Amino acid sequence: TLARVHYIVARNRGARPKVDVKDLEAEIRVAIRTWEDSFADQMSAQHGDEGSALYQRYASAFPASYRDAFTPAQAAADIGEIEAVLSGTAPGDTVAARVYGEEGDPRSTVRLKLFVRGGFMPLSSCLPIFENLGLRVIAEDSYALTPKANDGAGQMAAMHNFLMERADGGTADLKLLKPLLEEAYHAVVAGGCESDGFNRLITLSGLNWRDVTILRCCARFLRQANITFGQSYMDQALAANPDIAKLLVELFYARLDPSAKGDRKKSEQAISAKIEAALSDVKSLDDDRIIRRMQNVIDCTLRTSFFQKDAEGKPKPFIACKLDSRKLDELPPPRPLVEVFVYSPKVEAVHLRFGRVARGGIRWSDRREDFRTEILGLVKAQQVKNAVIVPVGAKGGFYPKQLPQNATREEVLAEAIRAYQLFIGALLDITDNIGANGKVIAPKDVVRYDDDDPYLVVAADKGTATFSDIANAIAIARGFWLGDAFASGGSRGYDHKKMGITAKGAWEAVKRHFREMGRDIQSEPFSCIGVGDMSGDVFGNGMLLSKHTKLIAAFDHRHIFVDPAPDAETSWNERKRMFDLPRSSWADYDAKLISKGGGIFPRTAKEIALSAEMKAMAGLKKDRVSPGDFIKAMLTAECDLLWFGGIGTFVKASAQTQADAGDRTNDALRVNARDLKAKVVGEGANLGVTQLGRVEYARAGGRINTDAVDNSAGVDTSDHEVNIKILMSGPLRRGELKDEERDTLLATMTDDVGRLVLADNYDQTFAISAAQASAVRDLDAAGRFMRDLERGGRLDRAVEFLPDDEALRALAREGLRRRAKIPPP
Repeated sequence: TLARVHYIVARNRGARPKVDVKDLEAEIRVAIRTWEDSFADQMSAQHGDEGSALYQRYASAFPASYRDAFTPAQAAADIGEIEAVLSGTAPGDTVAARVYGEEGDPRSTVRLKLFVRGGFMPLSSCLPIFENLGLRVIAEDSYALTPKANDGAGQMAAMHNFLMERADGGTADLKLLKPLLEEAYHAVVAGGCESDGFNRLITLSGLNWRDVTILRCCARFLRQANITFGQSYMDQALAANPDIAKLLVELFYARLDPSAKGDRKKSEQAISAKIEAALSDVKSLDDDRIIRRMQNVIDCTLRTSFFQKDAEGKPKPFIACKLDSRKLDELPPPRPLVEVFVYSPKVEAVHLRFGRVARGGIRWSDRREDFRTEILGLVKAQQVKNAVIVPVGAKGGFYPKQLPQNATREEVLAEAIRAYQLFIGALLDITDNIGANGKVIAPKDVVRYDDDDPYLVVAADKGTATFSDIANAIAIARGFWLGDAFASGGSRGYDHKKMGITAKGAWEAVKRHFREMGRDIQSEPFSCIGVGDMSGDVFGNGMLLSKHTKLIAAFDHRHIFVDPAPDAETSWNERKRMFDLPRSSWADYDAKLISKGGGIFPRTAKEIALSAEMKAMAGLKKDRVSPGDFIKAMLTAECDLLWFGGIGTFVKASAQTQADAGDRTNDALRVNARDLKAKVVGEGANLGVTQLGRVEYARAGGRINTDAVDNSAGVDTSDHEVNIKILMSGPLRRGELKDEERDTLLATMTDDVGRLVLADNYDQTFAISAAQASAVRDLDAAGRFMRDLERGGRLDRAVEFLPDDEALRALAREGLRRRAKIPPP
């Protein structure tokens, strides 16, 4: 009927019909078929036997706005992604992205459908991802999708349809970009890839997201190595030179891909030549320098885990690169023999080793931007500690990048442990092993540019005191030859905090300082100001080593504690209670026991009202000061002992800048060494005072050692444990000794090990005092010794803050310091 009406209308308008009625009827019959009828046909065509069931599920799932914008064929195609996000099997778990194009689109256009389970995704979360991929969003439409579940209830999904273009105006080759952009987006939302400016290289260079991670890893290492450029500046340099960025990735593959064919050396040289030729056309000096530094990192990579797969055959979620530190350009001294840098979206970490047989702990760092600087300072101290134990030192540190905000301690700890496990696993992934037959086993899927290197031990440090069992479990599960000697201090070893060994070793040094002043701090009262809290190993144990300690003030990152006139016995008992209280803070101290004028104050307070007693103790006249200003006054207050048991560098030389201290976190609290009024400085922690600060304090009459001497007992204990376990490993493998028997034997030796370690501390500090007594007449010999070490490449006086020959001549009347001034014998 409609066809006949159409025919009559056309005839009445004077138009001559070009088709007969039957053809017109057929055409209109097709045109008036509903969207739903065509959708049913498409479901059968695209989904086969499942089409009928899916049609029933999705018959009313698409709103009118969707049906106006998309054809039934497009809807049938979208159902695959919708089903995947609803079932959690999408590439991005509950999110799926599909790149597509339409006929007639401008050459730079990119269209993308984003499917989300549960509802709409905030545009503020997805637009930055697209922008970092080098795309500019022009328009977006959203559609609520409500398919029926098997029980008839409705399910909720959403689709965002984005119209975008390349931000640089270049041609969008969808055949190339479609899989790259989809995979990159899924990797970002799944947490496998960070979203930053480096991702522009996916669009600009045609690199996949994992290959871009190689360049991001190089940039993150360079930031830790104190390159002057920020990350965004470095990604801009590569975005401006996308062809060179692609060549850098090709160089990485040529050097380190175990499946690479042909002459590896020739391939490297050919690619390096291309990079050099391309750099001649780079106009920006900064871009040139950034690219060369990245190439240098790749050239100095001895091993990498990039090409390894996990148990499921998927690429590992991190990159570990072992670097030849002494060939890296512009690396701050001192330079380790090798270092391992680990990068992933969850954690960044570094492990520095100054020799093939080297020992040192792993630290949980809170310094995201410069944790390598922190670890480098620590490993310098470790070198000194290990001088009387093993040849050289090592140190590692990791920064967890995804610690939950406003979370409980348990939640934060759980995420930190996951980051630590990833770091430890990454270290072992590129470390050689030793088989039962004594032969070295190279790691799988790793190209090695160095010799066999199976010696790797890790110990506890700040934040990881309870992590040794975790590391040992990983080592044992992997069959690593050291077994539970891999990480000392675990449940089957010597617990440093339980033994209190680090604090006890430092206390030997403190007692010697006072003994040389004619005082016995184990039998007479003395005043103390401290950095730390009673839950800490070094601070907590240290503040229990003499019942005559009168702790008048202390602070940590949370609180300031002030007790101007403490009763020694009462305060000791309360400190002991807090030490035994898990995860205690100064807020747990019984305020009723604090003497008049004291109190406990949060570091977050705007200001602190000062009592008369607090003013007198801190030497302040103001009635109110900020917490930071009060801490500075505490550090320079008069007391017998300044005890560093916490983390941070709080004292520098007056000639040094805050940047010289290498601890940005505490720049606002740091004081000059010449202003210290404490008679003795004891350091169970590391880096409380800069090395030049020690010299300045000692020359002013203060008594202080280098921190490595004070806190060497911990590493000495670890060394005893590791050596004993290695000694017993042979009988264990041969079945001559059972695990339980070895553990029992270790436990019975605890007191003996502690006694031997403390004897070392006693003798070491005595040797320093004896050397100080003859320092003037030995000055020439000390100078010759330093020059001999320099000629052998084993000493850099500038790095170690030791006097040069001219400065030595100026010390002719006083000699070198310990650094502490003692009366002549």
